[in-house]
Amino acid sequence: MSLNKKSIAGMSFSGGKKENYFFCLMEYYPNEQRWFLKTLDQVKEARSQSEDEIFKTWIEKNNVDELVVNFPLTETMCKRCQLDCPGENACIHPEVKDVRDEIEKLLEEDQSLVATNPKKYEQERVEDNKVHFTRTVLDKETTDHILSKSFKRKLKKGFTPYWNRPVDFWIWKNYYDQLLKLFGISYDSYGNTSVMLLHKVEYLSRHFPQKLSLMESDVYIVLIELYRAGTIQLKTLKELQSIDLNTLARVKIIRAIEKRLNIFIYNHDLELMSKNQKAFDSFLLAIAGQNYLEKKSTINSVEKSFIFPHFA
Repeated sequence: MSLNKKSIAGMSFSGGKKENYFFCLMEYYPNEQRWFLKTLDQVKEARSQSEDEIFKTWIEKNNVDELVVNFPLTETMCKRCQLDCPGENACIHPEVKDVRDEIEKLLEEDQSLVATNPKKYEQERVEDNKVHFTRTVLDKETTDHILSKSFKRKLKKGFTPYWNRPVDFWIWKNYYDQLLKLFGISYDSYGNTSVMLLHKVEYLSRHFPQKLSLMESDVYIVLIELYRAGTIQLKTLKELQSIDLNTLARVKIIRAIEKRLNIFIYNHDLELMSKNQKAFDSFLLAIAGQNYLEKKSTINSVEKSFIFPHFA
């Protein structure tokens, strides 16, 4: 795509059969040297058009070539594996084996610290569990020794090749503690997605124009990277989870993004995103895509469509 014509769309999927969604289209105008939130449309089935027709019409009308979504675009290793299966724990597929080897290495390194000096290890464990008011959740990487208790439990549960993709382990290594402390969640490709939604998206994607390129990202990872870059504050992230304060928190986040990333947002779109979680999430996915077009993102080496934005 040429510099003179850059556009990216984001769409957050969730919920059941009759759930409504939002398309968020961002476009770069070279004359103004600025990005604009051009369109924020709700997908709502009408008498004249079915949902799949609305998707196709919107994509073609807006000439969308690239769309960032929040659901798995690749299948688990088990689903695409053609080997005679020896069983989950004896899987010999190279991608699964590489992940398990890395997990074993992390646990062995941690156990080595315990064996070398158990008293010091326990002291550091107690210190790690304390609340440090001068330390943020970003000061310690998830894979820094000593490993957090929650991360160790996750690693000991292991990597499930029919439920997880290799990108899951990459996310655990880089975001597990942060996701848990900031949002109270973990990440599993298919654990975070309902079966109905997977089948629905598979059906809808058959109606997408063939030229459409799909990419994948995660709203919570986008928020963490915005926080890491200093664009949004920890207080705002906590307000985002409050029923009473989340509307104001979304306004703060949108305004901060608008200023930091030089994006023009109309007031009516700001109001819609502040009141509707799905519109807000679609906007964050579009931001991840914009970051990708600006060549600031990391694309996971295994799942080549998964975007990890960097806003610094």
